[in-house]
Amino acid sequence: MRRLNRKKTLNLMKELDAFPKVPESYVETSASGGTVSLIAFTTIAFLTIMEFMVYRDTWMKYEYEVDKDFTSKLRINIDITVAMRCQYVGADVLDLAETMVASADGLIYEPVMFDLSPQQKEWQRMLQLIQNRLQEEHSLQDVIFKSAFKSASTALPPREDNSLQSPDACRIHGHLYVNKVAGNFHITVGKAIPHPRGHAHLAALVSHESYNFSHRIDHLSFGELIPGIINPLDGTEKIASDHNQMFQYFITVVPTKLHTYKISAETHQFSVTERERVINHAAGSHGVSGIFMKYDISSLMVTVTEEHMPFWQFLVRLCGIIGGIFSTTGILHGFGRFVAEVIFCRFRLGSYRSTSVPLPDGHTSNHLPLLTDNSTH
Repeated sequence: MRRLNRKKTLNLMKELDAFPKVPESYVETSASGGTVSLIAFTTIAFLTIMEFMVYRDTWMKYEYEVDKDFTSKLRINIDITVAMRCQYVGADVLDLAETMVASADGLIYEPVMFDLSPQQKEWQRMLQLIQNRLQEEHSLQDVIFKSAFKSASTALPPREDNSLQSPDACRIHGHLYVNKVAGNFHITVGKAIPHPRGHAHLAALVSHESYNFSHRIDHLSFGELIPGIINPLDGTEKIASDHNQMFQYFITVVPTKLHTYKISAETHQFSVTERERVINHAAGSHGVSGIFMKYDISSLMVTVTEEHMPFWQFLVRLCGIIGGIFSTTGILHGFGRFVAEVIFCRFRLGSYRSTSVPLPDGHTSNHLPLLTDNSTH
């Protein structure tokens, strides 16, 4: 009884076989079929390798939402060198809430040389080349996001030469915590002093001839400091053409959450518009000489996530490649054989065309002669 059930089950499974087997004695091979098979296998191998490279790669997904965090503080990371002595300049932040953040809360004034050493000039040149490529090819920003914490530091390298000249510039570096509202970070003549109606700078003791707001922005970023991230103003250098000159940077800051396979951080991207002009009250160009960075916080927040192709999707695409190439090459091979047989049949019919046979009465016959027993010998 069990054998009978097994036999019925086996017969049922045979009937459900969607891949019938053909005996090898009934299969005919050909040189054209072998050539097409070789081309198909080569194409499958090539596309499989390419698909595996796509599977290994990742891409960045951008999602946008409203930023509801208005209570936390915003960190500003600063590293700016001004071509004036440290006792002549002062830096601070004043926001729309009339809250002043003095530079003493987190910034360091360091006397340095404004001219860079050969190694530092090479670093600045490479950074400016990267900035130019980022402006032309925005997709490079994804590469920078994925390589964060893995690439080399973007900070200015220390001087390799021991210059004996006295420092002629001031490097202002460090970080400040400000409210998440629009504000103005500025560097101008004199130290800042707060008072009930705002704040002021003690600039009366500094002569106008010593004003020189030529500057170099080695680093400026908002939020958590992430090594390897290149910001739009990194490597910027401006040379003042006049003593009384104002440099303005209008910055729009976008809160950004970065989630990659290497890091998970909360940082800020920003775009910037630059403007500079000479202060000349007689010509109607009013203002204060200095460096002014006016920033505004965007109400949108961007979440950047690094994604990877699922393994099941890779298998589906791989099966589609293999099955599609086999089906396509089989159709093309069958169509090619059909065309070849049609052409060869015409040539064969042409070799058996009718010939003219003379008749006794002087006429000709265009019919093919009949094959008789005598004609076959």
